[in-house]
Amino acid sequence: MYAYAQGERSSRGIERRCVEDVAYRVIACQQTPDHATIARFRVRHEAALAGLFGEVLGLCRESGLAKVGLIAIDGTKVHANASHHSNVDYEQLAREILKEAGEIDAAEDALYGQARGDELPEHLRTREGRRAALRAAKERLARERTGREDAETEAHDAKGVELVFDPEVIVARVQGREGWVREARHQLDEHRRLAGDPITRSRSERLRECERRMQENLRVEREANEAYEHHRATGVSRDGRRFGARPNPYVAPELPPGKINVTDLDSRNVKTPRSYTQGYNVQAVVNEHQVVLAAEVTLSSPDFGHLEPMVSATRRELEQIGVSHTPGVAVADSGYWHEQQIDAVVNMGTQVLIAPDAGKRETPRRAWNGGRYAFMRRVLAGELGGGLYRKRKAMVEPVFAQTKHNRRISQFQRRGRSAARSEWRLITATHNLLKLHKHHLALQAA
Repeated sequence: MYAYAQGERSSRGIERRCVEDVAYRVIACQQTPDHATIARFRVRHEAALAGLFGEVLGLCRESGLAKVGLIAIDGTKVHANASHHSNVDYEQLAREILKEAGEIDAAEDALYGQARGDELPEHLRTREGRRAALRAAKERLARERTGREDAETEAHDAKGVELVFDPEVIVARVQGREGWVREARHQLDEHRRLAGDPITRSRSERLRECERRMQENLRVEREANEAYEHHRATGVSRDGRRFGARPNPYVAPELPPGKINVTDLDSRNVKTPRSYTQGYNVQAVVNEHQVVLAAEVTLSSPDFGHLEPMVSATRRELEQIGVSHTPGVAVADSGYWHEQQIDAVVNMGTQVLIAPDAGKRETPRRAWNGGRYAFMRRVLAGELGGGLYRKRKAMVEPVFAQTKHNRRISQFQRRGRSAARSEWRLITATHNLLKLHKHHLALQAA
């Protein structure tokens, strides 16, 4: 945690600091762990490192820094430990798999020659040797059975439920076929997030997993289109009337569409203010003390659709540290404008201030006049609403600047959404620790 607070995240860099830096030597009690040990530690304790975020937030609550009268929500793009040049479509992926298989065959030919390579070892070619090996294996299995059953139970609980596509949970029906497909993809992403499967180091295994995921993406897209067409054929509109003409039937492509990154399978080609980058869209909820109250990692490039999940995540984090107060006002930029989610957050007891206009055009977008849009513009033009909304940038933007510029954390070290989430929560936890440290120094000086 001290290394992350200093912006040092390299395992070899931490190992070197434990030899050269006095502060590291004091914290490590003169021990010098190997960089491989440090790297394995992060992998083995991924969930525990992510849980440190809540513990640090509890320390902030004790110091009075976890106030939730006004919260600001925003996201920023962080590079993945992968290159956008590793994005391939299904045909390229198939060629990569065949090439990998050919290289494996050539290596086995050089190793085994004319032999199959699966012949029995020398000690198993006799009856006595096989009996001795079986006795030893039976004894080892008996010793390991209890521990293995416990580990399998924990792994099964962590996997969550299997993916079940339920068209009744789709709320974007007014957006037509695209809304159904978008919601189905979101369900699939959430299923993979709950599973939390790590990205394997073996390239051949990653290629096979990429192929499986692309086939799964196509299957879910088919189910979403079938559910949409069934809804249009059998459902009724809000006024009780049946829908008009049926939509054109969906024709599934022969090959799975889209691309996937063969280095970090969960990362996406997300849009930044200047270009595109292979990475993640990380979200943060910050209060007026610039303390991060919730930190999550998302896959979609825009911030649309993340308002309600981030407010709910904030409420969960606050409940875990014993804060019963509900955030009073949530402010966010125009990218978070989502009418259904605004209503849901307001029903939770939190008022929402979001500019309907991005400020990049002189006139509002077509059909963005009157109703809720005009009401929000009047609120933000007022003294109270405008004053609260103007605090947004000063609350959340310095957090990202401190993290990405001052601490030089602009890329994740590990691969996979679960690993990136653990690292992002550790990054924000150390940010909160620095805020807490400065707060204590200010109190001592006073």
